[in-house]
Amino acid sequence: MSSAGIFISIMAALAVGAMSPGPSFVVVSRIAISRSRLDGLAAAFGMGAGGVVFAGLALAGLTALLSQFEWLYVLLKVAGGAYLLYIAVNIWRGAAKPIELSDAVNGHRAPMRSFITALLTQISNPKTIIVYASLFAALLPRTVPLDLLLALPVGVFAVEAGWYSIVALAFSARHPRRLYLHAKGWIDRAASAVMGGLGLRLILSGLSIR
Repeated sequence: MSSAGIFISIMAALAVGAMSPGPSFVVVSRIAISRSRLDGLAAAFGMGAGGVVFAGLALAGLTALLSQFEWLYVLLKVAGGAYLLYIAVNIWRGAAKPIELSDAVNGHRAPMRSFITALLTQISNPKTIIVYASLFAALLPRTVPLDLLLALPVGVFAVEAGWYSIVALAFSARHPRRLYLHAKGWIDRAASAVMGGLGLRLILSGLSIR
């Protein structure tokens, strides 16, 4: 298979994975709907940056290290789950607080905060690197051409940031925002429950390895 064919195959598989519901979707949609469109796009770029981190680690062979030292993989899964629980608790505690849209839209630090939140959420799940490594191992040739090696991080960023930009644009529209403001408490608690459940699942799956 040519480099272009390999690249397209990997990107198609990653796009399907990116569209699967998970903590990344919850974080980006909530940021977009509760803060601003700019914040949502910043979060989408954070997801893209996190994908590039995992792609780089997979290409560097970190998965071999994780398979050799099982305790490290367990530690990463537990730490990632704990971070998701931390987000869930913060969302739940803020569910009853009124939102100040003017601060969310005009605050200069808000987009960077949204970017970092999304980046940390993306890299909090070490299972993602296994997905990247599995795809790379299955589809990449033994010797990766330089052009493909350089194109993969760019493609990963485009897929991850592109999909979550669509999510951000959709959820920052007027009607979803009006719905959120009307039922903020219920929506935040539901998002918190989903995030907390995903965090607990990650922790328990990590502990079950032992």
